[in-house]
Amino acid sequence: MTNPLLTEWTTPFELPPFDQISDDDFGPAVDAALDEARAAISAIAADDAAPTFENTIVALEVADEKLGRVLGAFYALAGADSNPAREALQRDFAPKLSAYGSWISANALLFARIETLWDARDTLDLTDEQARVLMLTRRGFVRSGAQLQGPDADRLKDVKSRLSVMGTEFVQNLLADEREWFMPLGGGDLDGLPDFVIATAKAAGAEKDAGGPVVTLSRSLIVPFLQFSDRRDLREKAYEAWTARGANGGATDNRGIAAETLALRHERANLLGYDTFADYKLETEMAGNPVAVRALLMDVWTPAKAAAEADAKQLERMLHSDGWDGPLQPWDWRYYSEKRRQQLHDLDEAELKPYLQLDRMIDASFDCANRLFGLEFTPLDAPSYHKDVRQWEVTRGGEHVAVFIGDYFARGSKRSGAWCGAMRAQSRAAGDVRPHVVNVCNFAKPAEGSPALLSYDDARTLFHEFGHALHQMLSDVTYESISGTSVARDFVELPSQLYEHWLEVPEVLAKFATQAETGEPMPNDLLQRMLGAATYDMGFSTVEYVASALVDLGFHDGPPPADPMQKQAEILEEIGMPSAIRMRHATPHFAHVFAGDGYSCGYYSYMWSEMMDADAFAAFEEVGDPFDPDLAAKLEDTVLSSGGSVDAAALYTAFRGRLPGVEALLKGRGLAT
Repeated sequence: MTNPLLTEWTTPFELPPFDQISDDDFGPAVDAALDEARAAISAIAADDAAPTFENTIVALEVADEKLGRVLGAFYALAGADSNPAREALQRDFAPKLSAYGSWISANALLFARIETLWDARDTLDLTDEQARVLMLTRRGFVRSGAQLQGPDADRLKDVKSRLSVMGTEFVQNLLADEREWFMPLGGGDLDGLPDFVIATAKAAGAEKDAGGPVVTLSRSLIVPFLQFSDRRDLREKAYEAWTARGANGGATDNRGIAAETLALRHERANLLGYDTFADYKLETEMAGNPVAVRALLMDVWTPAKAAAEADAKQLERMLHSDGWDGPLQPWDWRYYSEKRRQQLHDLDEAELKPYLQLDRMIDASFDCANRLFGLEFTPLDAPSYHKDVRQWEVTRGGEHVAVFIGDYFARGSKRSGAWCGAMRAQSRAAGDVRPHVVNVCNFAKPAEGSPALLSYDDARTLFHEFGHALHQMLSDVTYESISGTSVARDFVELPSQLYEHWLEVPEVLAKFATQAETGEPMPNDLLQRMLGAATYDMGFSTVEYVASALVDLGFHDGPPPADPMQKQAEILEEIGMPSAIRMRHATPHFAHVFAGDGYSCGYYSYMWSEMMDADAFAAFEEVGDPFDPDLAAKLEDTVLSSGGSVDAAALYTAFRGRLPGVEALLKGRGLAT
């Protein structure tokens, strides 16, 4: 039987034919695609013709097209709808793909061709884009160990292989912990919970076949439970389970994986000539070095900690007035903070939530993209990997731009968090290839026939991930290696965090924040109260984030800790972590850092990008129109369409005329003094 993954895809816009694919197809398809890619790359390396940009760099860009197509489909599926077969495939693919990458970087003939081009770069009459791709290609080879020989080269190969395996194991352990834990709720356990939380808990119980409502470790359920439950004992139980993910002992415990990962990253950096992994990793980012990262984080930490400690005193008084002795605990913070928000801003999330329907927020994100960039979204009927998935064709002026795929609801088979991926990236090296972009979220799924309601934080998440999607969809480069979000890690969050600002535009909310039952727009009084509370509790959220970023940096800026949990505790003690707040991501479930190298020593990136997004949106505020067409066109031309074709600092400077400081960030968070 013909493997559908290896045939021509006749689906709309060549989307993966998920209706024809079985899990058994992926293994043979990856093996076949790897063989084809190796043959193509071997042919490039052995080419008798003198190296040119076309026969070496461009040829490399398209050599593993089929492999990319197969893996794009697989990893979209495995991340959003896992099962034991797909988890086994992930474990199988990780060392294979690592070995493939090591084989490429160790190909001496291939690297010699690249070096020849590099040495002659000034005579090749390259375009700016081509020169950038040549530089990045060579840099990638060097940073992957192409200049190493003998035992060092062999050891680096082994290190990278082991790291890839552990990244997969870390994610799967975390998913297992999240999937297996839930807390049944009886009649008295529902005290204080608004109807929308009870409905969500009932839907979660139905999915778990638990015979009644349950609390799970999905953020969209556990956070509102912690906000509203009057049962302090249950809040503690749920919170401790949530923060213990990856640290429960047994087969799914991630603490040993974290320690080995840090040790191997340090060794990898040393083999490549760097003192620390932080030096290695940050060399190619906007920040450049760990000193700059720490300076930014501490500039934010000091006012955030002060704000959080002042808030903690108020919340502790509320705790004591309820008859509880002792200090404010982490499972108390969200509960009393929600009550205090109601007091200070007359704002109750239960009042707010019916106005933030998922479908209307999707419409809002699309409408903003239309007003800013002229994009139009038409529902698309095409095979998908799950019944909850929605698909749209994206056009502009009648021309096809992209396919956008939204997968919004939490389920036990989906890893936690929210993310944006591209099953296919934009490029022109082998024809006009348009992207297939996926947004994945974990919003609580409503009961059948009821609208899905979001928190304001959920709505921001939706806009955030759609900002990443726009970065992919509006990409306009020749080569896939620099397409879309293939940019410096501390620049990649700029488009996503910038797009969040449009959710705060009053005219957007006035149009799309409509009551779920009546369809009436959000009353202006409620809208103003919601916007007025936008920076409420920002001390708490900033502290939990910056603490995580400082721990991440501390893990990598120096010798690797033998016991990461002890190192985590030491860093938190050193910075004076408030006792009633814990890290947003403790080490055993810190997937950003340990599920691969993506955000390793890079969790600070959200804050670095926030310096720019606050300043970038200020440009729209300065002209007095959040939808100013000239400024929107400039944003697309500089930031959104360029991918990694230009240095990140140069792109931002081209848009704003300068690089920002931390002032706009602190002002936007309400932490400016």
